[in-house]
Amino acid sequence: MEVAKTVRKVVARHAGVTTRLLQILIEVQDELSWLPPAALSCIAQALKLPRARVDGVAGFYSLLYRRPVGCYRILFSDNITDRMLGAPALMQALCTALWVERGKVSEDGLVSIDTTSCTGLCDQGPALLVNGLAIGRLDAARIDTIAGLVRGRTPLADWPRELFQIDDNIRRRGPLLDTEVPPGAALAAALKLGREGWLAELRASGLRGRGGAGFATARKWDACRAAPGAEKVVVCNADEGEPGTFKDRVLLTRFADRVFEGMTLAAWTIGARLGLMYLRGEYRHLLRPLHEVLARRRAVGLLGAGILGEAGFDFDIDIHLGAGAYVCGEETALLESLEGKRGTPRIRPPFPVTQGYLGRPTVVNNVETLAAVALIALRGGADYAARGTASSSGTKLLSISGDCAFPGVYEYPFGVTVAEVLADCGARDTHAVQVGGASGVTLAGDEFGRRIGFEDVPSAGAFMVFNRSRDAFDIAHNFVDFFAHESCGFCTPCRIGTVLLKGYMDKLASGYGAKVDLADIEWLERLLKNASHCGLGSSAPNAVVDTLLKFRPAYERRLQSLEFEPAFDLDQALARARQMTGRDDPGAHLETLREDTT
Repeated sequence: MEVAKTVRKVVARHAGVTTRLLQILIEVQDELSWLPPAALSCIAQALKLPRARVDGVAGFYSLLYRRPVGCYRILFSDNITDRMLGAPALMQALCTALWVERGKVSEDGLVSIDTTSCTGLCDQGPALLVNGLAIGRLDAARIDTIAGLVRGRTPLADWPRELFQIDDNIRRRGPLLDTEVPPGAALAAALKLGREGWLAELRASGLRGRGGAGFATARKWDACRAAPGAEKVVVCNADEGEPGTFKDRVLLTRFADRVFEGMTLAAWTIGARLGLMYLRGEYRHLLRPLHEVLARRRAVGLLGAGILGEAGFDFDIDIHLGAGAYVCGEETALLESLEGKRGTPRIRPPFPVTQGYLGRPTVVNNVETLAAVALIALRGGADYAARGTASSSGTKLLSISGDCAFPGVYEYPFGVTVAEVLADCGARDTHAVQVGGASGVTLAGDEFGRRIGFEDVPSAGAFMVFNRSRDAFDIAHNFVDFFAHESCGFCTPCRIGTVLLKGYMDKLASGYGAKVDLADIEWLERLLKNASHCGLGSSAPNAVVDTLLKFRPAYERRLQSLEFEPAFDLDQALARARQMTGRDDPGAHLETLREDTT
């Protein structure tokens, strides 16, 4: 009865709208601490949805629980930089102190401890989430404090505030981080230019999307503006889930007004009335302050009806919370999630600019892109384009972490060399740099003269530094584990391929690797790149392929013998199956199939 009452209250709060399914699941879990079967049935009934649909969504997101969890749900970040800082040992210390095994609930139901993917605190790790709230800079003393608070059943609201303090760590400023943009100033400047004049400035800036793909922002907005349909939508992609990236977290903390102003500029340009921000579940601690910024903007006429006195300029923004799914950083998967579905990437075309949220023409932009848009409106396109390179105008924010003295957010003009960045962040004896996160590129020492930019080394913002004490294999192994965990499971090449790749890396890590395994990894990489449904699968083997090429000894020393060949012949083992099916054609032989894919 209590479950049904809770569900009715939450569903009523969302007016029974089915596109709010994910938000409803999150809020019901907040009330009940998990999602029991009875709650899922009640939600399905209240929304008039099949129970399988509700269960499928609940099972897709890692921060939703269909089994009981502890009153205190503690998740340690399992990103490579957190591991380097000692996260595994600290997690084990907390498990020991609280008498609980990793991945299980304590016998009294008080606490559960496990790992999660990157929490966006790589500049101040190791980090964890407790009931969705982030705690960084973990050490033995903090672990003891947390253990004591849990044992004492202290409500989270009464935990010491300093535990939850998150620093911005802005280390190097440029125009984006150092220019004051008073609320409304960018909008007023654009309105004065008129839509055509403003779009001309945006084109002149050469701004390209800062989420990694690098698509021209003005071209995207032009296409959406021209698309048929009156109900257009602006979406801010704040699902910053790429391991090693945290610059959007800083922008949303320090420059939220500017980001919302960028969304409003997009709305005025394309004629949208609805704006949605998709905020990753790991950034839940930012939800309340972001709502406060929205409330202030509504109070002074920067959101709502007749913005800045412009008749017909009606626009408002809602925030949707994610629930732990890396794939939702892909724009079409994000749109699916916004519609209350599993975050499965769509087949394109059609593209979101013509058929996006609920089939409406939709502009999807990254947090950093929207912040830059507001700066361009204020200072002009030529001023913005004066920095950077011919193909990569303006500046780029880099989230720098790992083996360096000064981790944090740095702003550079495009074209800066990797070596310059390493010098600024206090990196010493650097062995490798991972640019662009787990899906990016691994650079060896002889590549540090390369430049950050779309024409050389593109990056969504991650810049992880590894000194010579680090093993390149361990780095790649962590990224492979990440992709196997984060695959949405939609397409077979990614769903099976990432698990197979993880199996090969686990085998090598255990010291049972064979030379043929390295060849199989390279074959699997080609399969993933050519057959995966979306970028997650095609980029999953990037770190392995890069490190195999540039740090091959890290793999070879894990082999039993360079000359070792497996005694088990899988193709021969299938001979009986060929006999039973009456097949002996080339397609029924593994080696022939492998040769055909090369």
